[in-house]
Amino acid sequence: MICFQKSLIRVACLVLATGSVLAGCKKDEGIIGPDGSPSDVIFPTTNISYSQHVQRLFSQTCMYVGCHSQAEPADQLKLDTYENLRYGVRGLPVVIPGSPETSELVFRIEGRTGQRMPPNTTNPLNQNQINGIRTWIAEGALKN
Repeated sequence: MICFQKSLIRVACLVLATGSVLAGCKKDEGIIGPDGSPSDVIFPTTNISYSQHVQRLFSQTCMYVGCHSQAEPADQLKLDTYENLRYGVRGLPVVIPGSPETSELVFRIEGRTGQRMPPNTTNPLNQNQINGIRTWIAEGALKN
């Protein structure tokens, strides 16, 4: 009985946490890429630019819908500046330069940790966009 109660409490906490993250977000009605993705950003295979690709993608997806740009951003993560992206949640890095395999950002956009980001969109990031973020991080996550 005690195990059941603990499990029920964990599920309730997870539901509440997810609800609070999504509560500040609005349904994505912004730019739709030619493949139906929530952005028209197309990443090259190498030499990814933070300002031309990464920030533009976040502006059209993560920040546009109000989740990661407001006064109380989801998961305390603002994606409006390079510094906020790099040093992320409570000072814990979201991006580990040179290591997409250990970067929380990659876990989130691929859906390996919790809900796949961005949520509340008809279509998730496309594979080119996910690969582009991975490549940018592998190339050192430069502010270029």
